[in-house]
Amino acid sequence: MDCLQILLLIFFFLLSAAASPSLADSSPNPFTPKAALMRYWNLKIPNRSPRPPFFVSKLTPLSTPDAAKFSSLAAGDPFSLSNDLHSFCSAANLLCNPDLLPSLATHSLSSSFAVYEDKNFTNYGTNSAGATSVFSNYSGFNIPFSVFRRYGRDGAGPDDDFSLYGTNGNVVGTNFTSYGGQAAGGEDNFTSYAQSSNVPILGFNNYATFTAGRVTGFSHYSNNANSGDQDFSGYGKAGAGPSTAFTSYANDSNVIKSEFANYGKTGTGNGETFTSYADHGNVPENIFRTYGTGTNGGTDQFTSYRDQSNVGDDSFSSYEKGGNDGTANFNNYGNANDGSDTFKGYGEGSNNDNINFTSYFATNTTFTSYAKTGVDFKSYHNTSAAPLSTAMEEQKEKIKAVGNRTWPSRWVEPGRFFRESSLKKGTVMPMPDIRDRKPQRSFLPRSIAGKIPFSTAAVARIFKLPPGSPMDKAVSSTLGDCKRVPSRGETKQCATSAEDMIDFAVSVLGSDIQVRATANTKGFNGNILIGEVKGIDGGKVTESVSCHQSLFPYQVYYCHSVPRVRVYEAEILAVDTKEKINHGIAICHLDTSDWSPVHDAFVALGPAPGKIEVCHWIFEGDMTWTVADPS
Repeated sequence: MDCLQILLLIFFFLLSAAASPSLADSSPNPFTPKAALMRYWNLKIPNRSPRPPFFVSKLTPLSTPDAAKFSSLAAGDPFSLSNDLHSFCSAANLLCNPDLLPSLATHSLSSSFAVYEDKNFTNYGTNSAGATSVFSNYSGFNIPFSVFRRYGRDGAGPDDDFSLYGTNGNVVGTNFTSYGGQAAGGEDNFTSYAQSSNVPILGFNNYATFTAGRVTGFSHYSNNANSGDQDFSGYGKAGAGPSTAFTSYANDSNVIKSEFANYGKTGTGNGETFTSYADHGNVPENIFRTYGTGTNGGTDQFTSYRDQSNVGDDSFSSYEKGGNDGTANFNNYGNANDGSDTFKGYGEGSNNDNINFTSYFATNTTFTSYAKTGVDFKSYHNTSAAPLSTAMEEQKEKIKAVGNRTWPSRWVEPGRFFRESSLKKGTVMPMPDIRDRKPQRSFLPRSIAGKIPFSTAAVARIFKLPPGSPMDKAVSSTLGDCKRVPSRGETKQCATSAEDMIDFAVSVLGSDIQVRATANTKGFNGNILIGEVKGIDGGKVTESVSCHQSLFPYQVYYCHSVPRVRVYEAEILAVDTKEKINHGIAICHLDTSDWSPVHDAFVALGPAPGKIEVCHWIFEGDMTWTVADPS
């Protein structure tokens, strides 16, 4: 038998070994890392149970030569991967920062930008006169990383309209340096900045500073955002006679840290309105410094600050300090659920100002440096034992008694958590947004992932992550979760490769197992009708291994064993037509005694840890491993 015949026999043998239900066509080359992974799966889980298509799509696309090349580099010195990072990221479908080169071009107002992303944008509409500019969409994609400098600076009478910046982005790293600075006359409208973004790291400096007679409006900044940090410095600073309005900042956001500095500082004859700041947020950390400091004349209006937010911490420093002959109204501060509040410097050093504070309602509060004259404070409520300042003592007679409050569950998405009794045929219930919001990227083969040190410093060095960038913080957060001490009864592991995930599931549940996932996302953000329901393992109390995606340059899953659960399959039907639109997987946690009392589940459903079971759907991109169905 000659060499060619031997090679052909080997080829057909490997091709046969790689074949499996739903996968033979997905990786026809038996020598690729994907084919090797499938042979490993068949070896560890020989029951040939079906694999979710989304999981197969996340397996490495590396060719055999590329896999050999990068495996060799990782084995010798994993940090050498950074020397060929662009080709490594491209070939392996990884999540890597783009290399941005400064754009030195000056773009006129006549330029048309329907979509613009991942750029260092230096000048747009500078020194324009009497024109109207419209910028439609900037960086509304996964992993946008953008720097925008000088939009509409030194204009004379232009109208600027900026519609969308970083909206619906994922792992957003954006900086906006100057918008409408030193402009005279005209009107500014900035409609939406980083709305509905995931893990934003945002910076905005100098909006409409040193303007004269200009009407400015900022509509939405980072509303509906999830996690991340943001910084806004300089809104309407040193303006003369403008009318400025900031409509909505970080409302309905989840676990956001936000800093806002210099609103209307040293303005003259300003008419300023801040309508809503961090309302209905969940666990927000707010820092607000300098509102209307050193203004002359004009009117400042702050309508709502942290209203109906849940937990979180807040610091507000310097409101209307050193003003002259102005009018300031603060309608509602801190009408939130728990959390801590610190308010320093209200109307200090002001001269003949008319300052009104309608309602200050906060818990665990320190209120210091309060102007003793010229201020009308209608309502102050503080449930902490901290002593009130002298000025507050003088106001105690004016304070109205406030009864107990029942906090709404509006900051928890309807349907995100539910009771086990809802999983019955005929139930109509809301379906949350179960879409996968994580960026697309693939697993690395174990031969590469296993050689990369699992530390923030090493990953940042290999993937060239700038300190403090969105991906740098995401990596740090993921590693923090991975290294967290397990909860009582929990076994956990972060799987940096598909092989690791298979090994962990088998070690907990044995080899006769099956991975389950919700089929698609149909029905999300609306009401659904529950059809036939089936309990896995006969509906018995069992154990499963749930795996959740983490943010990382390559695919990493946080996997943990979940004792004392029941897992269900459920037909999901359209409410109006009764047509089947989805096949959902739900898991019900029967022991919640170790959960946090402020967990969203109890905010939405009530009682407390250990008092109820809590169920949720398996979201797109996540999965749960259970015992296999009997053949």
